Amino acid sequence: MQVLKPVLADIPQMQQLVLPEIQAGLILERSDDEVATAIRSYHIIKENQTIIGFCALHIYSSVLAEVRSLVVKEEFRGRGLSKQLIEAISKEAAELGIKEILSLTYRKSLFESLGFVEIQKTEIPNHKIWADCIKCKHFPICDEIALVKKL
Repeated sequence: MQVLKPVLADIPQMQQLVLPEIQAGLILERSDDEVATAIRSYHIIKENQTIIGFCALHIYSSVLAEVRSLVVKEEFRGRGLSKQLIEAISKEAAELGIKEILSLTYRKSLFESLGFVEIQKTEIPNHKIWADCIKCKHFPICDEIALVKKL
């Protein structure tokens, strides 16, 4: 399966796929308009015209970006699709000249297997990300693990 760039018509499928993760408090909710505005930052994987996974590369500065909204349809998990998505956005980040990619995640081992290293949240290089954290149902008690990868 190949990683692709989505089009605006993919947004309803993307929203449906991520809904269980949002309800579980694992991924922040984004409105259709927010997804549309950032559609160029997303990467998707499809099987038979159905989106089975996606994630986004959110750029904070010329040196820092973040892996966001990583989700794979439950019946497709364990097949390396998350790794494909992370590798695709890492490649794009490197091509853009980004120096570090950040992830706030519950899936530490996945990111470590791709060269990410755990850091303390207080070490996050750019505090702009905390603007999103206030939207989280777990705020201010964050139990996600912060990891970075140098490119």
